Amino acid sequence: MIKAIWVISFLLFFTHAGILPAEIRDETSLDARTRDVSKTLRCTVCQNESIWDSKADLAKQMREVVRERLAQGQSEEEIQAYFRSRYGDYILLEPRKSGMNWLLWAGPFVLFAVGGLILYLVVRRWVAQTPTTRMEDLPPLDDEHKKRIEEELKSFE
Repeated sequence: MIKAIWVISFLLFFTHAGILPAEIRDETSLDARTRDVSKTLRCTVCQNESIWDSKADLAKQMREVVRERLAQGQSEEEIQAYFRSRYGDYILLEPRKSGMNWLLWAGPFVLFAVGGLILYLVVRRWVAQTPTTRMEDLPPLDDEHKKRIEEELKSFE
C-alpha cells in the first residue's frame, strides 16, 4: 500500500511538472508581453513548442532576447522580424498570411471541397448505374420458397 502511494505521488509530481510553464515569475506587463510574443515563436530545438513552453537552453536565451527587445521599446512585429531574419519563416508558429503561405491556409479547405465534389460525382454515377427493381417486376414466390419461409418463421416462435 505504501509503495502504491509513493508510485502515485511520483507519477502525479512528474506529470504535473511536465505541464508547468518554463518560468514562473511575478508577472508585470513586460512579463505578460514577453509571454505573448514568446508564444508566437517556435523553439528551434523542440519541435512544435513555443519558446515560452520549451525548457531548452536556447529557448531560454531567446526569451531573454524577447524580453530585452521589449524593454527597449520594440514592437511584437519588430521582434518577430528580428527572429525571421535569423531563422526564416520557420521560427513563426503561425505562418504569415501572404504569398505562398496562402496555400497553407487555404489548401486544406480547397482539398476538402475538391474531395467532396469528387465523392459526390462518384456516388451520383453509382446510383445512376444501379438498376432499379420494382416489386411488381419480381416473379412471384413458388410454393417451395413460401413453405421454407413459413418454417423459418415458426422456428422463431
